[in-house]
Formats: sequence, structure tokens, C-alpha cells
Amino acid sequence: MYIELQHINKSFGSFKASDDVSFGIEKGRLIGLLGPSGSGKTTILRMLAGLERQDSGDIYLDGRLVNDLPTHKRGIGFVFQSYALFPFRNVYSNIAYGLKIQKKDKAFIKKRVAGLLDLVGLPGLEKRYPEELSGGQRQRVALARALAPDPELLLLDEPFAAIDAKVRKELRTWLRQTIDKLKITSIFVTHDQEEAIEVADDIIITNKGRIEQIGDPTDICLNPQTPFVAQFIGHSTVIEDYGKLRGFTSLGGRTSAVIRPEFIEINKIGGGPLRYESAMEDAVVREIAFRGDSFQIHSDIDGITIIGRYPLNAERLRVGEHIKVLIKKLYIVGEDLTQILINRALDDSDLYYI
Repeated sequence: MYIELQHINKSFGSFKASDDVSFGIEKGRLIGLLGPSGSGKTTILRMLAGLERQDSGDIYLDGRLVNDLPTHKRGIGFVFQSYALFPFRNVYSNIAYGLKIQKKDKAFIKKRVAGLLDLVGLPGLEKRYPEELSGGQRQRVALARALAPDPELLLLDEPFAAIDAKVRKELRTWLRQTIDKLKITSIFVTHDQEEAIEVADDIIITNKGRIEQIGDPTDICLNPQTPFVAQFIGHSTVIEDYGKLRGFTSLGGRTSAVIRPEFIEINKIGGGPLRYESAMEDAVVREIAFRGDSFQIHSDIDGITIIGRYPLNAERLRVGEHIKVLIKKLYIVGEDLTQILINRALDDSDLYYI
């Protein structure tokens, strides 16, 4: 493994930011550290950078134990959420800062800065100051500055959080392409699930200072390993007694379950015969929200609220309308594990996944 954290613990007073954290990362991978606020994501990043010291445990970078190595000797580039550009230095000077610290000659610095400006798509802007740039441009400059000293590892702390939604989507694609060109091992912190799923090779999910699950985005979505992951990923609905639903029988005393929108098929009544109608629930539409590529439907099944998706090209639904809902599968959740349960009326060929 190129990066290894072994049994890392870190507390701030009574708050446990890292609780026996261990994981490894292969060289050249782009990793998303995903979790809710206060789950320990940024603490992990800062310990890797040497900006925080762990209370116990070991950190290895490319086989080197770096516990006592200062930040500037770890070969790390760090991109902060707030850009952290020097306001009174122009773009050229901001990018060149680390190279000057390394005492590189002027010709090398000039060539390196020009190459980085081309890489981040900002040629010709070297004389501008941060206040003259858009949020997206400032973040690109921040990335160029982090890359200037040719780091072995790139760390990004919620790099798109301060940028508006449209530009954020564009920058995700750009970051993925840039990392692919450079083939530099990178870790970025985010609380945005869509961002992590779209950009990362692998996702590390954190919760209350612990690692909940590590895997590629598809595996994380389809095979949650803990109750937290099952409920955290996607727009999940938690129900307390899944045995009341058609096609499901309570197992082993566990009655709580998680249902995701992609597990649900919503049908308008009166549109013709419905396959598996005997396995469908009678429901009432309580809320409709447009989500760009579909409608998000909140429906009520005998007091149980279920959230599902409804296609744009289907006949419109209205609030208060009676509908038929087919729940294809769900996750049963216990204290420390999850189990997939498929509606017994369905064949494997009838299931669909995200």
C-alpha cells in the first residue's frame, strides 16, 4: 500500500475525532473521504499532512513512517476549502510560492508556473489577483499552487464547498481528468455523496471517528456493510416494521429496514394491467418534488412514508392520488450489520439496481 494508517486515535478534549482508524490506499488512486459533519474526515486529512499529530498509531507514506516528519518534508500538496490564496500576491506569485521556498531558479519557476496554468486552464491570468478571479478560478489556482512543488500526495479538504452548484459540477469533471493526467495519489474530503460517487475511485465512509466501510462507489451503493451506510447513502427511508409490507416476512426478531428510492416502482392506477399487482401496496401521494431527471414522490402506505422516483415521461401524478407501489427489496438493519431482503414475489431478472 502507498498510504497506510494503522490504529490511529485522536481526541480533542472529550471528543473522539479518530477512533482506531486503519486503512490503506494504493498508489495513483483518487479517494473520497465521505461522511457527515464531525465524522473525522478532515482530522484524517490533517494528520496525513502533519498539520495535526495523532495521539497514537502510525502513518506510512510510500513505506516511510512519517509520525515525526514535519509537513514540509512529507511531499504533500494541500488544497483548502477556502482556497487560502495570498490576497496581495498575483496568480503567478501564488503558484510560485512553494517553488521559491524550495529555492528553484527563476527560469525553472517561470516554466513550471506556465505549465501549471495550462494544466488548470488559466493561461494568461498570471498577473491577476485573487479578488479578480471567480470562485472556480481561485480553486484552480489553489490546486496549481499545491501541485507546483511536485508532491507525491495531494490532499483536498472539501475543495468545491465554497463554489456554486453549476461550477461545482464542472470542476468535478475537471478534477477527475486532471488527476488522471498527473496520476498522483489524491484524497479529497466531502460530505456530498453525489460528488464522492462521481469523482472517486474508492470511497472511505466515516462516522463518529470510525471507518464504516471502504469500497468503490458501486459496491458502497449496492452492498452497504453497516446500518449507518445503508441509511446514509442515497435518500433512504427507515421503517420500523417491514413485516407489514407485502412480500416480506420479519426475520430473526429484527424489524427495522431501510428502503431506497431505487428499490421502489410507482404505478398510476388505471393505466392498464400491472405485473406483480398482488405484491403491490396501496398508497396515497403526499408530496411531489421535481428532481431534474425524475419526480421524487412521498407516498403513504398505511401510515408508513416511502420515498420513490417517478419518471418524467409518465402520466403525471397529483397530491392525494391513490397509487400502487411495488417495493422490490430492502435492507434489514441490526446493531452492527445489514442484510438484503428481496420481495418474494419477484424473480432475480426483475430486479434493477442503480
